[in-house]
This record gives sequence, C-alpha cells and structure tokens, in this order.
Amino acid sequence: MTILYSERRDLELKNILYLYEANNWESAKRPQELQAALRNSRHVVTAWDGGSLVGLGNAISDGHLVVYYPHLLVHPDYHGKGIGKELLSRLQRYYQGFHMQILVANPGAINFYASQGFEKAGDTQAMWIHHSTEDAYNAD
Repeated sequence: MTILYSERRDLELKNILYLYEANNWESAKRPQELQAALRNSRHVVTAWDGGSLVGLGNAISDGHLVVYYPHLLVHPDYHGKGIGKELLSRLQRYYQGFHMQILVANPGAINFYASQGFEKAGDTQAMWIHHSTEDAYNAD
C-alpha cells in the first residue's frame, strides 16, 4: 500500500463524502457547506490510496498566533497505519512556533493527540453553539 499526500483543495464532493460518511461525521449531511469549508481552510492535507481519499486534515488560522485544527479523519479501514500522524505532522510544519495550536478531541482520539504532543488546555473547557440533529451532541 502506497499512500500519497496532497495539498490540493479542489476535492470532488463524492470523495469528501466517502471519507466523512465512513467516519459517521455529521458534517457529511451538509455536503455543500463541508466542501466550501474545506476549500476555504488555510491549509488542507489529504491522503490517497489510488483514487480513494482515505485521510484528511485541515487548519484554520489567523496566520500569526493561533491555528485551529477542526478536522482530522482517516477512513476506518486505514486506522493504525500512521496516516493520521502524517497528516497532522504535515499541517503542523506550517504552524511551528505559533502561540497556540488548538483542537477539540473526541474521547476516542485523546490518546492519539496526547501522543502527538497535545495536552489538556489547563482548566479551560471547550464550548460551542452546535446546530445538530444528532442526540449525541445535545446538551443535557
């Protein structure tokens, strides 16, 4: 298996949806917005196995102090092969020395991000206004 990495932003919607749906990401239910969001990110790095999009990470940044990594996902069939680590590494090359590199980790990803140098942000608490139809995201 040879994985090729790219920074092309002109991703076809069918490729994006293949990856996001395989990971059960709710943003796949908003395909046009998802495609536009990726296109307008500061950086996008993708992983390809032949013609299949098998991994993606993106960054949103002010370009000087702060970068936020909103999406890092790898197709479930490719987990454990170092693709997520490589995607994150490629993104972080752009933001070395920034005051803050921020992400919000789901419980199942905390150990992965900790292994990449991320740590809990002191006593801060992630907060959001999230418009979702999924019960898993609704506050009690």
